[in-house]
Amino acid sequence: MIRVLIVEDDFRIADIHAGFLKGVSNAEIIGKALTGKDAIEIVSNYEVELVLLDLYLPDISGLELIPKLRKANPNIDIIVISAATENDMVSKVIKNGVFDYMIKPVKKERFVGAFNHYTRKKRQLEDVKVFDQDLLDDVFFSFKIDSLPKSTPKGIDPLTLEKVKEIIKVLKSGITAEEMGERIGASRTTARRYLEYLISLEEITADLEYGAVGRPERKYYMMNRNIG
Repeated sequence: MIRVLIVEDDFRIADIHAGFLKGVSNAEIIGKALTGKDAIEIVSNYEVELVLLDLYLPDISGLELIPKLRKANPNIDIIVISAATENDMVSKVIKNGVFDYMIKPVKKERFVGAFNHYTRKKRQLEDVKVFDQDLLDDVFFSFKIDSLPKSTPKGIDPLTLEKVKEIIKVLKSGITAEEMGERIGASRTTARRYLEYLISLEEITADLEYGAVGRPERKYYMMNRNIG
């Protein structure tokens, strides 16, 4: 279990973040601190591993609080959750070695993803006795939030997109936007929007095919189709 302290002067936001953590199996909330003084006291008296830190506290700046928390517990890790977006503030916080920085209001998916990422890295650091370059590269350079779903632009529904991908995957002869629209129960224009989006992701390709009569049709194919 990861023992977590929430440092947040707004009890409503603290409750929201606590609710996010309750949905994570390996998180234990040690406490909630409304002030920097309370945070130092809790860290000094309890085994806290991770602090979720707001930068705007009534008695001290979160930036000033970071070294005080580390003095109380040198092994503590910190994730900042703040409305502060100014370059000067963010840069100073990053230089203080925080694990992550999330801007309020933080979405649940981002919050849980960051916690899962922290847990994975912490376990990796504890389990590995000797590091090679590949492991160090993974620790320092990769930032993959495993549980965070890929976002899609406005007008692209993830479920419909998956359906389009499944359909085109089995059609070696390709498919037109009109045909795709019929299969997914949408207009030709809507189907084309999904197909062109997949082209932008380089997951499918398109060719112009000329029939016996009329204008050429744009047909869509999987990128790895076999051409006989």
